[in-house]
Amino acid sequence: MIYLDHAAATPVSDKVLEAMRPYFSVDFFNPSAAYLPAKKVATDYEAAKGAIAHAIGAKASDLVITAGATEANNLAFTVINTCSALYLETEHESVRAVAKAYGGVAVKVLANGLIDLNDLKTKITDGTQLISISLANNELGTIQPLAEVAAIIRDVKINRMKRGIKTRLLLHSDASQALNLLDINVSRLGVDLLTLNAAKVYGPKGVGALYVSHDAKIKPLTLGGGQEKGLRSGTENVPGVIGFAKAVELAKEHLNGNRKKYAGWRKILLSELKDYELINKKHCLDNFVVVSFEGLDAERLIFLLEEKGVYVATGAACAASKGEKSHALKAIGLSNEQIAGSLRLTMGETNNETQIHEVAKIINEVVAKERTRLTK
Repeated sequence: MIYLDHAAATPVSDKVLEAMRPYFSVDFFNPSAAYLPAKKVATDYEAAKGAIAHAIGAKASDLVITAGATEANNLAFTVINTCSALYLETEHESVRAVAKAYGGVAVKVLANGLIDLNDLKTKITDGTQLISISLANNELGTIQPLAEVAAIIRDVKINRMKRGIKTRLLLHSDASQALNLLDINVSRLGVDLLTLNAAKVYGPKGVGALYVSHDAKIKPLTLGGGQEKGLRSGTENVPGVIGFAKAVELAKEHLNGNRKKYAGWRKILLSELKDYELINKKHCLDNFVVVSFEGLDAERLIFLLEEKGVYVATGAACAASKGEKSHALKAIGLSNEQIAGSLRLTMGETNNETQIHEVAKIINEVVAKERTRLTK
């Protein structure tokens, strides 16, 4: 098997699984219990939260642990008191859906996938309370200039203050795809809310976190025992958070090496593939390759590649499972034919350089046979 869909899911690494194992059967206690073994588990849980927070330049008390990025994104939007939000039109569906529920307005992107800063400026009103822009897009890998967005927001805040307008304006970013490839620091990015996801960094599925700055006042989506400072009730997922912390530690440790490795593999892939159009040319994560074989059906290509043991995607897994066309590819101005023939290849720790050469060869063969079949 050659797996090139790491943007959709990553396997739990052996070291992460090893760190989690005791908390399933030995240190299994409820952290809220009063006896000493439970208190030790509670201490370990908080230490793990601290390690995750430290990786983004924050404190454990700044994090709310969630059941994944979707919940974290939904939780971020609870800062809104009235229906007033902006979101990037290429966002993941978990942002798009909740933003629309809050009366959100989409901000355009340029042909290269980067945010149209002029469009953003024109769409910020005195009532806008939240702007949500992913750090790295889940379909294109496009890295957004969040620091520039944060500077625009600061100017808006100053202008509002001068005019006596007290409406808060906050910046949220979904950084699910970026944690193992970018050095993330919430202060440098200028974000008030940041979504993280263990499942994208070789940690367990069903575990995420939302960084919440002191200026952001979120409201709970679930009520109950008051865990996570009352912001996310429910017995803590101790093994999941322990695994998340270990995954983050490993991601930070290998950050530069991984970027260099994936950048090298990307060059190999692009040099050996034939008869394609590269969609994400610049400003993208090193492990993302989005190509279009115009005139071909990407869904059929996926089926043919799977027969040869190669696993790739057409875009976001949640959209592909519904048979929907990529809204992100449409937003950057691709034609229906380009979108229909587009594949997303995302490299990761299950791959090696030999596989990259092999997958280029296999894709070339499959594409050539398909073009021949269509011309008969």
